[in-house]
Amino acid sequence: MSRPPKGEIIPKDATNNQLTRAEVDFFVENGYLGPYAAMSPAEMATVRRQIEADVLASDGPNSRSRGQSRHMDQPVVYDLATHPAIIDRIAGILGPDLVVWATNFWNKAPGGAEIPWHQDINFWPLEPPLNTSAWIAIDEVTVENSCVQIIPGSHRQSLPHTKATGVAFGKMADPDAFDATGAINMELKPGEFFIFSERTLHRSSVNTSDKRRLGMSVRVTLPIVHIGQDGSPLHEGHTAILARGKDRMGFNRYAGRP
Repeated sequence: MSRPPKGEIIPKDATNNQLTRAEVDFFVENGYLGPYAAMSPAEMATVRRQIEADVLASDGPNSRSRGQSRHMDQPVVYDLATHPAIIDRIAGILGPDLVVWATNFWNKAPGGAEIPWHQDINFWPLEPPLNTSAWIAIDEVTVENSCVQIIPGSHRQSLPHTKATGVAFGKMADPDAFDATGAINMELKPGEFFIFSERTLHRSSVNTSDKRRLGMSVRVTLPIVHIGQDGSPLHEGHTAILARGKDRMGFNRYAGRP
């Protein structure tokens, strides 16, 4: 596995959140962008302590998962999900009207199971199936503790998924339908994130280290999209965030900062 290109196209130290045309073209071609920094490791250390105390140790809106939808009840999660470094860049891809429809924590302890190659859109209640995700590192994320791996350019087609066993998900992309050559490791410092398409193939391996790997995903779509808010994998009473602009359609439920 190689690491993602850095420097001219995807600067990690950029202070301007607005995407350049070169960055947009890179996303269109490769299906991802980043890493970028939403905050410094020291700033994330403060956020991490809040997450550990107020999120990981308490039940949330979804009785099936403490890690889902915590933007609904925890200000620290709401603020992270709507961070300008994230939302400004996604606006450069999806436009000025943005809906944060899901937040999830991905807490993989040492020895935690593999998540197989998959395209997210196979699991989501969106119609039409349009989304850009951000994956934010709460802990330091390395190859050893199971960073996300992606296949650049894999977003250009929708792949069949088959039953999976012995891994964290029940489905995986059909191994005969793609080539993982050229996959890259998205290693991140605390406070860094990358963004990717709903069809970008990605996975994470078994956590072979003695360190936890905690990250959070932010799912962003448009007001034209119908979100299946009351069913799996979401839950009854789910609310989204109108993170930017206006909703002229009225299809979905929203709530403000808790």
